[in-house]
Amino acid sequence: MPDSKRFPIEAFTDVLEANSAHAANYEGSTLTGRAARGLAVVTCIDSRIDPLAALGMQAGDVKILRNAGARATDDVQRTLMLAVYLLGVERILLMPHTDCRMVGSQEAKIHATIREQWGVDTRSIEFRTTDNVDDGLAQDIVRVRANPLLPSNVKVGGAVYDVHTGALRPIEV
Repeated sequence: MPDSKRFPIEAFTDVLEANSAHAANYEGSTLTGRAARGLAVVTCIDSRIDPLAALGMQAGDVKILRNAGARATDDVQRTLMLAVYLLGVERILLMPHTDCRMVGSQEAKIHATIREQWGVDTRSIEFRTTDNVDDGLAQDIVRVRANPLLPSNVKVGGAVYDVHTGALRPIEV
């Protein structure tokens, strides 16, 4: 029986080797925990998205929050409040993307697929799927803007990132 407390080094060999190379040339950082450009971005976990490159930013410029579907969940709202009050965020960009698995998928179908393929009942979790990326984004923009705990001067916008072209398409709400 494997020791559940042991770090599974064999599963992370590539990561640890890459980090060793990174650390060997690392010169330290003068960055603080603040968002130098005053921006927080909420985007998807999709590995096709490189938020810093997509927005012309660098490490230290922006706070990046990621979850499946780029949804403004309660935890995202909590993190945005901390980013605004403690980490210099003045602007929030909600940035879902095209060709997202959370768009056009029905909650019930995702639960059924996981149960059929893996034997796990996930019905106690809300995945926050949406039928249309623009509609889901609009709902989340309204949700963040309506957060009474965020200062009224925080600017909240939303744009859909196209994973095929790299372009952003802002939406109006």
